[in-house]
Amino acid sequence: MTRNWAGTHEYTAPRIVAVRSEADVVSALAGDGRVHALGTRHSFTDLPDTDGTLIDLAGLEGGFELRDGEVRVAAGTRYGVLAAWLDERGLALHNLGSLPHISVAGATATGTHGSGDANGVLTTAVRGIRFVDARGDVHEVRRGDADFDALAVGVGAFGVVLSLDIETRPSYRMRQDIYRDVSWDAALGALDAVTGAGYSVSVFTRWEPGAVGFVWVKSRLDADEDPVPEALLDGRLDIDAEPLGGLTDVTELRGAPGPWMLRLPHFRLDGAPSFGDEIQSEYFVPREHAPAALRAMLELGEVIRPLLFVSELRTATADELWLSPAHGHDVVAIHFTWRNDPVGVAAVLPRIEAALAPFGARPHWGKRHGFDRAAIERVHPRLGDARAVFERIDPRGRFTNVHLERVGLREPR
Repeated sequence: MTRNWAGTHEYTAPRIVAVRSEADVVSALAGDGRVHALGTRHSFTDLPDTDGTLIDLAGLEGGFELRDGEVRVAAGTRYGVLAAWLDERGLALHNLGSLPHISVAGATATGTHGSGDANGVLTTAVRGIRFVDARGDVHEVRRGDADFDALAVGVGAFGVVLSLDIETRPSYRMRQDIYRDVSWDAALGALDAVTGAGYSVSVFTRWEPGAVGFVWVKSRLDADEDPVPEALLDGRLDIDAEPLGGLTDVTELRGAPGPWMLRLPHFRLDGAPSFGDEIQSEYFVPREHAPAALRAMLELGEVIRPLLFVSELRTATADELWLSPAHGHDVVAIHFTWRNDPVGVAAVLPRIEAALAPFGARPHWGKRHGFDRAAIERVHPRLGDARAVFERIDPRGRFTNVHLERVGLREPR
């Protein structure tokens, strides 16, 4: 029995093959049955499942190679491992997700992100993709090539990614500070002031009326002694605040300066990620609609809270990747970390999605949602174009599955 990292989704594939090299991947693709790549198991749905063979990429790690301002890294490498390797060499990435435990291939393939008004989703740092197709042939596609914008957020629909070439930049230092008691009235009236308060900003809320909850500000430092404001709108700096309810494995708070790779994530690589026994959902709305969308969520607070650990609000800047959650729009991401109550979550998601529908909300590819093909097509204008690329590269449908067909990423078979 194979489950996702939180233990809240069980994969049904009858066979799993662990790989550690390019040759292992090619060998696993021998034959004609359906296959699919499996990363660090951070999806909350059957997106990475198959009725054939799952190719477990967790052992396809390392392979670090620096060249021309980028690093080549094996697909199964966790972001925290890559970040530590780069920092030792005075280099950095533009951003990290809240969990450093996620693999580079799985995270970029699903449009996973950190936060920051000027920061793109993690995939925007990808310059090149090396992958194996259904015949076992190895290909490379680079930014600017005809298929790159379709394959960058490729949701496992066209092949098995072997490695990625990712942009680097000089290392930098950061600190983390928590603000509390920012009112919803103030935040929704000046949302830019909240999300622009640092290099990366997260708002943690339980949709209570009055105050939003906690604003977690990650500031990039010119010097460790850089001053930090005591107030944010009508809220205040709280040096002792714990935005995630006292979870012990969060990265260091209280304004302590430190390296980028130990401040950008919310959780430590050597600790347990998030709450554990949980379900996640997330929706992305164009930034101009965010205040109205957040008000709609506040109106549903009474039905959301009994099922909720916490919600997180983050931002990302627009990009041109066809299946990115930020394709064509700056976005605000509305994330829900649910208790492990699949029946309750299934009941509340239609209400959330109906409330967000007027704002063109897009779901996170790897998290729980109720969108079908028609609903996805309404909010992802390049879905059909990406699907055509996937069908051309994999005409026999070895990499398709029930989930990909349900949401329109592949044609039904």
